[in-house]
Amino acid sequence: MRRYKVQRIGSLFITKAALSGLGGTKVLNVLVDTGSTYTIAAAEALESIGCSLSGSTEHIRIVTGSGYIVAPLVRIPRLQCFGQTVEGWKIVAHTLPPDSGIDGLLGMDLLQKFKAVINTDRGTVDIG
Repeated sequence: MRRYKVQRIGSLFITKAALSGLGGTKVLNVLVDTGSTYTIAAAEALESIGCSLSGSTEHIRIVTGSGYIVAPLVRIPRLQCFGQTVEGWKIVAHTLPPDSGIDGLLGMDLLQKFKAVINTDRGTVDIG
């Protein structure tokens, strides 16, 4: 099991995730969010690495702080976070409020895949 320190802002945990595609690599500030079923990334970040949002044939209805939205599911070539790499993973394209400083959410789909164990006292995430 490998341990990773996360940035704590109040009771929130923030980490970095790198998305890579034909357009390059974009490093995002993501919220470790056990309340989110899906991993979410800003639409602009996905487009900057070459993912086509308009070409997405799959959409999903999600609950946000301001109600329900329908957002595209986009298959990304590569995502790296907590020392793990996943390829061809589907994530939700949705831009969070610009003043949040957050580019996306690391949801339960990936946290479970990574077998993540979150320690709120230490501010760490154990993987594996």
